[in-house]
Amino acid sequence: MERLMLACGGTQVNSTDDLDRGSLGFAGRVYEQTLGDEKYTFVEDVRHPRSCTILIKGPNNYTIEQIKDAVRDGLRAVKNVIIDGAVIPGGGAFEIAAAESLMRFKRDEIRGRAKIGVQAFADALLIIPKVREAGAWGNERDVVRPRLPHKGSQTLTMLECLIQLEEEHRNRGVAVGLDVNTGEPMLPDQEGIWDSYSVKRQCLHLCTILATQILLVDEVMRAGAQMGGKPPMNPEDGME
Repeated sequence: MERLMLACGGTQVNSTDDLDRGSLGFAGRVYEQTLGDEKYTFVEDVRHPRSCTILIKGPNNYTIEQIKDAVRDGLRAVKNVIIDGAVIPGGGAFEIAAAESLMRFKRDEIRGRAKIGVQAFADALLIIPKVREAGAWGNERDVVRPRLPHKGSQTLTMLECLIQLEEEHRNRGVAVGLDVNTGEPMLPDQEGIWDSYSVKRQCLHLCTILATQILLVDEVMRAGAQMGGKPPMNPEDGME
């Protein structure tokens, strides 16, 4: 009933004494239809809907669940864009630009052993465009571009493709991603390829925390080895 009120634009009342014309909503068409073994009431042609129902049909429960997950993911992506008010260039463009920025940061402002951590973070970001290249062509070592008229074919290693993306980004000064159909650099804003800002921010945050925790565990194990490799004493040991 709450969703019906939102769909039709009505107002909830506690009794019929409080019912007036302003409390009523509007629906141009209300009908009942049987789908399978269930009967459903459809309310359509409402004026100012703030709620709706998406009817999903499929040959089996597995297909329906897959469609539901896809629809839910799409709606959440749109919701995130509306809340964030921003998007990020996709196709690996953000990772290429972020890695380039980190390398400049390491070169100009970082001194000492901290450079190793910045370099590792920049290299980790480049995993995304590397995975796109490997997934696009099905080969983790070589990228074979399609045969073009009068140009023959060209075989590039993954490293060469990555270097080409970095040079294209550096020369143009804009976000440059990888076109998985051609293997060439492309401009995500022109192709309409975008990533969610909130999802990308959450990924970077979680990856940093996980890497920090793994390093912390490694330090604890190293400290234990330096102390003779003896496991910590159990408080219950020696108690009867």
